[in-house]
Amino acid sequence: MTTPADRLQATYLIETPLEPAKVAEVMAGEQSCGTFTRVQGETDALRERARATVEQLDELPAAETPSLPNAWLDRQGRGGPWRRARVRVSFPTANIGANLPTLAATVSGNLYDLGEVTGLRLESMQVPASYRARFERPVAGITGTRKLTGVTHGALVGTIIKPNVGFSAQQTAELVAQLCAAGVDFIKDDEVCADPDHAPLAQRVPAVMAAVRAHQARTGKHVMVAFNITDETEAMKRHADLVEREGGSCVMVSLNWCGFSAVQTLRRHTPLVIHGHRNGFGALSRHPQLGIGFQAYQTLWRLAGVDHMHVHGLQGKFSQPDAEVQASARDCLAPLAEGCDDAVMPAFSSGQWAGTVPATWSAIGTDDLLFMSGGGILAHPGGPAAGVTSIRQAWAAARAGIALPDAAREAPELAAALDFFGPKTR
Repeated sequence: MTTPADRLQATYLIETPLEPAKVAEVMAGEQSCGTFTRVQGETDALRERARATVEQLDELPAAETPSLPNAWLDRQGRGGPWRRARVRVSFPTANIGANLPTLAATVSGNLYDLGEVTGLRLESMQVPASYRARFERPVAGITGTRKLTGVTHGALVGTIIKPNVGFSAQQTAELVAQLCAAGVDFIKDDEVCADPDHAPLAQRVPAVMAAVRAHQARTGKHVMVAFNITDETEAMKRHADLVEREGGSCVMVSLNWCGFSAVQTLRRHTPLVIHGHRNGFGALSRHPQLGIGFQAYQTLWRLAGVDHMHVHGLQGKFSQPDAEVQASARDCLAPLAEGCDDAVMPAFSSGQWAGTVPATWSAIGTDDLLFMSGGGILAHPGGPAAGVTSIRQAWAAARAGIALPDAAREAPELAAALDFFGPKTR
């Protein structure tokens, strides 16, 4: 599908007891120059220039019951059938300009509150290259992350600080030193540990980076640490400056709670890699007839300039089906617009260990990802170094098409992982 140079396109799933084509026109009018009725000053010329237009509508099988309550329809005594349709609407980019919060308000905004619908979900977005060029790009992305960590091939193996909270700054630094020695490429804070009283960033960043620098001096290897600097905007800028001064290369932000403007400001302020954590995304996406799909979600955040995006993990501990995780990773690896080299690194996490590697390789077929394992590394019976080794052994086996039990005959760390963590092998 070709996106016109002066328009962006958004695809929605809608549910309504009304005529879907009429509801689609309401959506287009509500989010551009119109309202429920034509108003003074809304000339034909203005509508031609500024109105969103319905490009396509495909009706889907109807539902027997409404997905969501709707007082507006109840007041009118409207019942089913509850018709469903996929609708593509295009918006003039001139209506929005290079304004990310307004872009989000345009493609979402009041649409979720429309009285005409009992379900509405923004599934995907396509932006033209000329419009994408008006927004931030990743400063590192995949290529830059590999360069910073010295990982020229293979998946990057990462882990998470565990326990999530409770460690002092010095205890955190001691754990980071152990993890660096274990051979990880990447370490991140948990989303619930940002600037706690028991380990404030002002203490934690210098302590951790002293351990990282010492490891780099011994081995030549820079381990990327994603410090969680989630906070109000000015504080995040100060935290990022501290990380940069201490020789760090990455910061992490909880995207949904910081907001588009804050992340854009941070991107413009710092040259550090921004690791985008999507915690809270389930509230926006988990209902199949409400919210936002990952393709549209990651489009908006990539326009803010993040370098990494969380996609959860295959065969993991969260609710997303594997097919959704696979599609999310592919979305991250695809350009946002034709001719754009702006892919971001998908970060796999949640219940990942050596046994989930084959499913990941089979689904994605690329090494350009961050494979994060908490318990799979830290709880390995042979210790963290054996945990890291087991994942690398599993990755080599998967790439070679060797079943993990067969590979484990020559790989004791992998064999121990399979025995300890369970039978999730292929």
